[in-house]
Amino acid sequence: MAKGVFVVQSHPVSPEREDEFNKWYSEEHIPDILEIPGFVSAKRYRLRDAGHLTADPAARAYLTVYEIEADDLGAPLLEMAARSAEGRVRRSSSVQFDPPPVRSFYELID
Repeated sequence: MAKGVFVVQSHPVSPEREDEFNKWYSEEHIPDILEIPGFVSAKRYRLRDAGHLTADPAARAYLTVYEIEADDLGAPLLEMAARSAEGRVRRSSSVQFDPPPVRSFYELID
């Protein structure tokens, strides 16, 4: 079975809505995604200034790493898109879309 990660960098629309953004992400969005066959886990991270490593000012404050396992790695992403279009993956107005979240998909190499 093939393995990969789907990585999403995102940011709340405003500092005042950060709590709403985090609640939606953890309590609605991740559970919606993990119902999709092939998505096996999700971990969230917050950007941290490492002192000597100053964060890029254009960087999104949050990173989510979804692990995927499937015979066809593209199938879970296609299902995610279909469920999003149908409203089964809930969206939130607390997510900044200008600029939009950065999404990347990586396949595990042996």
